[in-house]
Amino acid sequence: MAKSLIEQLPDIIAQGRAQAERILESLGTRECVRLQTREVVLPPGQGACPEAGAPGARWMNRLIHGDNLLAMAALLAGDEETPSLRGKVDLIYSDPPFDSKADYRTKATLPGIEQEHRPTVIEQLAFSDSWNDGTASYLAMITPRLILMRELLADTGSIYVHLDWHVGHYVKIVMDEVFGKDAFLNENIWHRTANAGRRGADRQKRFDTVTDGIYLYTKSGRHTFNQLRRTLTSQQQSAYNRVEAATGRRFKLVTLGNYSQASIQSLHAQGLIHQTSTGSRYKKYYLDEASEVIGNLWTDISTSTASRASESVHYATQKPAKLLERIIQASSAEGALVFDGFGGSGTTAAVAQRLGRRWISVDIGKPSCTVTRKRLMGEGAQPFVYQTIANYPVEAAKAYFGRRDLCTDTLSQIVLSLYGATALPSGLHPQYQLGQIVRRSVPDGQVSKTLVLANSPAQTTGAATLQTARSLRDHLLGNWSQWGPWDRVVVLGWNFEPSIGQVITALNDNRLEVLAIPPDLLDGLHRKGGIDRLRSPLHFSSLAHLTLHPVECRSQGLQDILSVRLKNYALLSPDAIHLQGTNRAKLQSVARALPLALIEYWAVDPDYDGHVFRSVWHDYRGNTAHAACGAGSGDALRVNAQAELAVPAKAQPRVVCVRAVDILGFETEITTTVGARP
Repeated sequence: MAKSLIEQLPDIIAQGRAQAERILESLGTRECVRLQTREVVLPPGQGACPEAGAPGARWMNRLIHGDNLLAMAALLAGDEETPSLRGKVDLIYSDPPFDSKADYRTKATLPGIEQEHRPTVIEQLAFSDSWNDGTASYLAMITPRLILMRELLADTGSIYVHLDWHVGHYVKIVMDEVFGKDAFLNENIWHRTANAGRRGADRQKRFDTVTDGIYLYTKSGRHTFNQLRRTLTSQQQSAYNRVEAATGRRFKLVTLGNYSQASIQSLHAQGLIHQTSTGSRYKKYYLDEASEVIGNLWTDISTSTASRASESVHYATQKPAKLLERIIQASSAEGALVFDGFGGSGTTAAVAQRLGRRWISVDIGKPSCTVTRKRLMGEGAQPFVYQTIANYPVEAAKAYFGRRDLCTDTLSQIVLSLYGATALPSGLHPQYQLGQIVRRSVPDGQVSKTLVLANSPAQTTGAATLQTARSLRDHLLGNWSQWGPWDRVVVLGWNFEPSIGQVITALNDNRLEVLAIPPDLLDGLHRKGGIDRLRSPLHFSSLAHLTLHPVECRSQGLQDILSVRLKNYALLSPDAIHLQGTNRAKLQSVARALPLALIEYWAVDPDYDGHVFRSVWHDYRGNTAHAACGAGSGDALRVNAQAELAVPAKAQPRVVCVRAVDILGFETEITTTVGARP
C-alpha cells in the first residue's frame, strides 16, 4: 500500500535538508552559484549611481530572474560586489504557488489592426501550479527553499508564508521543523473577497472559500514587531453617539468599573468624566482618538475593491498593496532588507520601495520580471539592478540532476527529444549533439529532412555556431543516413551572443532556423515528472531582431545630444511564438502590420562597456511621463519609437547599445558605434 502524505513527510523533509546542506556546503567554493548583472536600471531623475562594489557605493535593490533556490544560493555565497547576505535579511514575504492544479496566465493588450481598430488581447502562460506527484512533490520543492530562507534571515527577522487551503496545513508542519514550533507567532487569516466566484451546483455543496492563511514565524524571540492600529468601521463609529457641546467632538460613554478614586480624579481633571443628570459618572472616549488594534483576522483588505483597479498590472496572482503594507510596516523598520523569492507582479518590491525599505525580488518567470521592472519604473523607484543566474542552464541542470559533474551531453539529448528529433550517433561532431527529424508527406511521398543541432548550456550560440551548423547541413553525410542531404538545419541554444539577431539576418539563409531553449525547461521537467508529460506544452521560442535608423549625434556645449530611432522589430521564427492557437495568430497579425507594437520596454546605454547595460534612457508601454512632456507616442499600447538624450561630450567614438523586451518577456539588443566629436 502506498504511503500516505503524512507518512512521506519525514522523508520529504530529510531529503529537503540534504539538498539544502549540499548547497550550503558549496558556499565559498568554485562550485557556488553566482549572479550576473544584466542591467542597471536608472529611472529618470535619479541620476548616475556609483559602480557596484566601488568605495562609497550605495546598496542597489535587486530584481533577479531565475529559480529562487539558485538565487538564494548565490545571495548566501556573496560575490566581489556584494558580501554574503547570510543572516542579513530582515523580513521575508513568500507567496509560493498554492498547489491549485491551475495554469495562470498574463494578458497583454496590443493595438487593433482590424477596420474598427479595437485593441487585441492575447494571453500567455505565466506559470503552471501543478506537480508531478501532487502535494508530495510540491513539499519537496518548498522544503529546501524554506531552509535557505532561514539562512538568509537575520536573528531579528521574521518570515510570512502566504498559502491557502490546498497545502497550508502541510507547509506549516514543514515550517515547524525548519524554524521550530516555538518560532510560530501567528496564522493571519486574510478575508480576501466576499465570495469565491463559484456558480451552480458546486456552490450548493460547500461554503465559499474566501480566506487565505499567512503563517508568521520568527528566527528568534528578538524579532521586530510594530503594533498596528486601524480606524474604526462605520458600524463601530456609530457607538460614538454623543456630541460635546463646547467642541463638537463625538464621544461614547463607558462605565468606570474598577477605576480607583485617584484615577477618577485624574480623569476628571482631564475633562474625561461625564456625569449624567442622575449623578452617574462615565468615562468619555472620543471618536477622533479611537482606533482598533489589528489582530490576526484581516477583513479590511479586499481583492475586489474599486481602489484595486488603479494598481492592477494584469497579473493573475497579484496581491493588494495594502496587504504588503501591513506586513512590511508590522515586521520591519525603515532601511530594513525585504526579500521575496516568488516575486510575481512585484508588489513586495514596489511597497518596500515606497516605505523606505531595501528589497530583493526573485521570480523564475520572464513575464513576472517584465511586469515588475515596468511597474517599478512607473513608480519612480530608486536605481536597481536586474540580474540573472550566471550560467543559469548549467546551474539549473546541476540542481535537477543532483550532481556537480553534470554530463551536458545528457541534457542535450533531452533537448533533442523534447524538440522531436532522434539523436544521431555520438562522435559526429565533438562539440555538439546532433539529431534528425525525417517526415514523409502523405499525398506525394516527399521526404523532408531536418538536421537539429543542440548547443551545450555551457556554450554561447553565435556566428561560429551558425556557420558550423550550415556546414554540417551541407556536408555531413554518412551510411547512418539513408535520406541523403539535409533540407534545413535547426539550431537550439540556451545562451546567445547579443548580436545573434543581426548575424541571422545577415546570413539570409531560409534553410537555417535558430530557436531558444526555454530557460525554465528543467523546472518544467521537475514539475511535470519527465519528458513525455512536458512535451506537449513545450515551446522552443523565436528569436527577435531589432534594427535602428542611424544614430544621430549633435554637439551642444559640453554635451552631446543623441537621437536614437527604432526602425523595425522582427520575430525571426514567427511559427515558434510561445503562444497557443488564436493568441499566436493575433500576435503574428500585429507583428506584420505594427512590428514595433510588440515592444514592451526599451532602453539606451549611450556608453556600453560590453558587460553591464546601464539604462540611462528608457520607455515602456503606458509611460505617461514621456507623453506629458511631448516625447511620448500618446498611445498607451505603444512605446515611443524615438529617444533623445543629453550625455557628456566625448572625444572618442562611443558605443551605443539599445535593448528591447517584447510583450512575451524576450530580450534582444543591438549596438552601434557613433563617431567621435569633431
